[in-house]
Amino acid sequence: MGERRRRSAAAADRGSLARDRALAGNRILVGDCLDELRRIPDRSVDLVFADPPYNLQLSTELLRPNNTRVDGVDDAWDKFGSFEEYDRFTRAWLAECRRVLKPDGALWLIGSYHNVFRLGVALQDLGFWILNDVVWRKVNPMPNFRGRRFTNAHETLIWAARDQKSRYTFNYESLKSSNDDLQMRSDWLFPICSGPERLKDDGGRKAHPTQKPEALLHRVLLATTNPGDTVLDPFFGTGTTGAVAQRLGRRWIGIERDTDYAKAAHERIAKVTALSDSALETTPSKRTEPRVPFGTIVELGILRAGSKLYDERRSVRAEVKADGTLAVPGSRGSIHRLGAAVQGKTACNGWTFWHYERGGVLHPIDNLRERAKVELGLTKTHRPHIIAAE
Repeated sequence: MGERRRRSAAAADRGSLARDRALAGNRILVGDCLDELRRIPDRSVDLVFADPPYNLQLSTELLRPNNTRVDGVDDAWDKFGSFEEYDRFTRAWLAECRRVLKPDGALWLIGSYHNVFRLGVALQDLGFWILNDVVWRKVNPMPNFRGRRFTNAHETLIWAARDQKSRYTFNYESLKSSNDDLQMRSDWLFPICSGPERLKDDGGRKAHPTQKPEALLHRVLLATTNPGDTVLDPFFGTGTTGAVAQRLGRRWIGIERDTDYAKAAHERIAKVTALSDSALETTPSKRTEPRVPFGTIVELGILRAGSKLYDERRSVRAEVKADGTLAVPGSRGSIHRLGAAVQGKTACNGWTFWHYERGGVLHPIDNLRERAKVELGLTKTHRPHIIAAE
């Protein structure tokens, strides 16, 4: 009995060590995706990016008009006996991904018309909350050689939170800044992976038939993770997710059953240099910043009761009251409500509408929140352009 207990304890220790090593991140787990997913602890991953088998259902070789063979996807890992078999596999690995995601985690899937609709149904049935579908429009798609259909020039990504109440990460301001101060749309234009980025085997052929471009993963990870987050890719392939995560200062876990793919991914990621902490700084979102009411600015004396505020054209003048409200002749209210009233509108962002005067120049009262955060200990330094109101 003693020997049996010792063996059981040793096996448990090995299992615990495997789980700890998986959780540590920056590691390729070589094996079946379901087996390896089950070894990852509950609620330990911030984001999943999955590029699962597409189940293309190719019955014959695809040939060009000159009868040369198209180097497409005909590997065993993409073949399933039926839609039912594919659906069972899909629901099994998605359920494991939901288990390992943190409560505020999220997941990205990418697929083609062959499988993306089945993936979407499985996601919703399992409790994920779909946030967006994103169309990756390819600059240089493979042509339609048979001339019987439209050229398939895009793939679809699904972005979903773990559940409806998840407070998922979305670096909105960073994306808007990178898009010339325009909101980032859900149609993304990128070339397919080619040139020096495309990994080749010893024979000069593609090392992996569906290698994704790093630009695509760069946007996904920049948009929906933060430095230090852990990203899981259960179909790691040649490691695009890991390479981009490594560069962007994210931790990563890759699962890959093909040893050749895993080896190529390991060699590829070993050459990646992480960006400096300063280069990884993103534009902060106002939604995630600490809330400072206007009344607090008055209480702290940053803007004194009795001060005058104006719109940017000086056509409206309001007086600051001791209770943090504003007043104009015949009307009184919060910075937002009074701002809307004097414009004849139903809503107004009072922080940007109202301005205080300093040295004959008007400045939006939004600037004063930065000083308030410093005084309240919510941030260490305020921006250098902030000008005091007194």
